[in-house]
Amino acid sequence: MEDNEIVKLYFDRSEDAIKETDQKYRNYCYSISKHILENDEDVKEIINDTYLKLWQTIPPNEPDALSSYIGMICRQLSLNRYKEKHRKKRGGGNVDLALDELIECIPSSRDKEIVDRMHMASLLNRFLESLPKKNRIIFIKRYWYLHPVSQIARSQSISESGVKIILFRTRKKLKKFLTEEGIDV
Repeated sequence: MEDNEIVKLYFDRSEDAIKETDQKYRNYCYSISKHILENDEDVKEIINDTYLKLWQTIPPNEPDALSSYIGMICRQLSLNRYKEKHRKKRGGGNVDLALDELIECIPSSRDKEIVDRMHMASLLNRFLESLPKKNRIIFIKRYWYLHPVSQIARSQSISESGVKIILFRTRKKLKKFLTEEGIDV
């Protein structure tokens, strides 16, 4: 079933919307959440919570790209669960490492109130479009899907140090790009 048909089912408040979403996007949601949580029970709960959130937000929202909308919700719910579970024991997990690597490239928390989210998303999309395909794939796998460096290296057939170098240089370019766009980092 096409995404626009699934969205229409949500607008019609048909329970088939959840069934069709699950059939089309369960593996996608599983992949996103599993890289963050690494626990099948938590992942299953997050997938169900994602479907609930979709039911609650469509309508009034009518996403242009359902896959992106679902991915964003699933990822945010997974990150929230991760933070909840690791609040007291902040360690060197994959999610912490990936987010710590990006910290120098994004505005501080007090600046986030100033920066319009849509503007930031637009800037990030422009930045990603300017990257060579391989670098863009590596960057997205690391910072959107939160894949470990070793997994990215295997999937891209390059060494782990090669991945780290690409990520370092790309973060440096991102910082420069955002600074040139007037975003204080």
